[in-house]
Amino acid sequence: MPPFWSGPPASDAMPGARLVDFSLYLITDRQALPPGRRLEEVVAAACRGGVGAVQLREKDLGARELYPLACRLRDLTAACGARLLINDRIDLALAVEADGVHLGGQSLPTAVVRHLLGPARLIGVSTHHPDEIRAAHHNGADFVTFGPVYATPSKAAFGPPQGLVALRAACRAAPLPVFALGGITAERVPAVRAAGARGIALIRAILGAVDAQQAARSLREPYRPQP
Repeated sequence: MPPFWSGPPASDAMPGARLVDFSLYLITDRQALPPGRRLEEVVAAACRGGVGAVQLREKDLGARELYPLACRLRDLTAACGARLLINDRIDLALAVEADGVHLGGQSLPTAVVRHLLGPARLIGVSTHHPDEIRAAHHNGADFVTFGPVYATPSKAAFGPPQGLVALRAACRAAPLPVFALGGITAERVPAVRAAGARGIALIRAILGAVDAQQAARSLREPYRPQP
């Protein structure tokens, strides 16, 4: 049987590379919200502040509960020109016409997902080592997250933080965009950008903020084009 994905074309540009046009990547987690706040409300504010892509990642919800939530997020991200990716669930991404999916260590192989989704939709992959970044690229991913860069409760299971030195080495060797993940704050963004990260992926720095719109604006500021 031939492989689903035969590797990057001669130009070394992935089919969906043109779609990675964002620098601020928000990952959802309802548990990180301030008391009394709704996820859709906070995500909408974050998009107004500059979030360019949202990953729906609610591991405790089944498909029946995720579907209406994904529909609502699809509507609000489309309204503000942001991308919507679904964590792991290819079926759900297709059902709501999301922009793509984000894959983890227990997901279907990236090459299989690329075959299922076709060339137009985005595929992001979670990575923790340069070898994983190269494999993701070879198998059809458009971008990766790399981390955790700094200590953060949500990534404690992956061991100690990688740090800026590892991030810099990963970005230097990466053949596709790298988004720094883990413990990112507004104060740390300049150092992360200087290390070569195309953008940042985060949860609590926006979802847990009193003002999600202002938090997103502050985090995105170092990535704004200079006049």
